[in-house]
Amino acid sequence: MKTKATDRSIRFERRDILRLMTGVPATLISVGPFTPVVANAASQQPAHKDGQAAYQPKVFNPHEWRTLRILTDLIIPADQRSGSANQAGVPEFIDDWLNIKGGNLLDEIRGGLTWLDMESNRMFQYDFADCPAAEQKQILDRIAYPAKASPEDLGAVSFFNKLRDLVVSGFFTSQIGVRDLPYLGNEPLEEWKGCPAQVLSKLGIDNGQAKG
Repeated sequence: MKTKATDRSIRFERRDILRLMTGVPATLISVGPFTPVVANAASQQPAHKDGQAAYQPKVFNPHEWRTLRILTDLIIPADQRSGSANQAGVPEFIDDWLNIKGGNLLDEIRGGLTWLDMESNRMFQYDFADCPAAEQKQILDRIAYPAKASPEDLGAVSFFNKLRDLVVSGFFTSQIGVRDLPYLGNEPLEEWKGCPAQVLSKLGIDNGQAKG
């Protein structure tokens, strides 16, 4: 069956994602405890390397998996700072988490993926994954900004909020995502050269002595 050519150049800016969220620590708490970096590292291994088999989803069928991978990279694309959600192993993180969590969250995520296809077919006669970027954006714009959403889309808004939480949580507990954070904690220094002059000036300190 013939499908439209896809163009996935449309992206949500990473700063918009972080502004929409209440903050990374809050999103980590919202999906429950998860060990940073190490627990997500296994899903970052490239498929078919040295005979290693490709990752096999546990809770998603092949079509859902394809749609999820597209969505995760629309939410957090690669940029000049770091890789994309897919490169960070976020789809695998989500699949692993939902396999453990199950219940209503899994039902809502799978239901949301189905809603995207139903709405995409209603509007454009193609599944969401087969639509070009402009049509994908048209649908996602309806559910990505809760304050602007219409009442009939509120169920899909809830799905997208939860998916975005999972994507951000997975990304910022991955090796790629941790490196993308502006602050990485204390790091050892070979030599301490003192505080920069501009910092001392801002604090009102001159040569180690408080002014006034």
